Amino acid sequence: MSGHSHFATIKRTKEANDAKKGKVFSKFAREIAIAVKTGGGTDPEFNYKLRMIIDKARTYNMPKDNIERAISRGSGTEALEVINYEGFGPCGVGVIVEVATDNRNRTAQEIKNLFERVGGSWSGPGSVSFNFDHKGLLVVNKESNFEEQMLKLIDCGAEDVEELEVEVEVYTSPDKLREVRGNMEKAGFIIKSAELILKPKTFQQITDSKDASKILAFMEQLDDHDDVQNVYANFDIPDEVIKQIEN
Repeated sequence: MSGHSHFATIKRTKEANDAKKGKVFSKFAREIAIAVKTGGGTDPEFNYKLRMIIDKARTYNMPKDNIERAISRGSGTEALEVINYEGFGPCGVGVIVEVATDNRNRTAQEIKNLFERVGGSWSGPGSVSFNFDHKGLLVVNKESNFEEQMLKLIDCGAEDVEELEVEVEVYTSPDKLREVRGNMEKAGFIIKSAELILKPKTFQQITDSKDASKILAFMEQLDDHDDVQNVYANFDIPDEVIKQIEN
């Protein structure tokens, strides 16, 4: 898929920009708290989900004190519920919104309103998620000899490898993420990020710049909601269209 921008790629750029403003830290803090509550305690050595989120937060320079406060919050009595909402955004793009909330009714209505404002539609469980697979995703910088790099990554246990402009996305089955990460580190790869995601099985290509702008604005509105932890979507925008928007 070289030359195209999936939402996962675009989101990494947004997270980097948000980190400069400190905005992304609040989302990491909530993810850390949830990982403590649902993943097996406060010790990252025994709670792999927690360890992954902390590692990712550190790549965005989240302060140690913030991380420790989030762990303490997760071990407290606050009730947080993790819910996935599904719907269709502009141009019929399939969207899954993962939220963490202490008020299900309030959050559901607010997310529904965001869909309706852009002419999208709220839908039931399974209407969108059937087109997504649970995957582990690792990101490394692309090397000058991509073919050689790809073979090394496959030897490390990569299930699939996708070449981007300056990065390489490495996909694994969720239960193999830790093992493949260890193999990659032993092979000398510097891992920029590692996480569990929902990957679309099929993508909807958006070639009109106005449609692309509308979709990206909607994704940003969802991602900026305080209760939203992750947004997954099946759109694919060619790089030349991204450049048109940026210019």
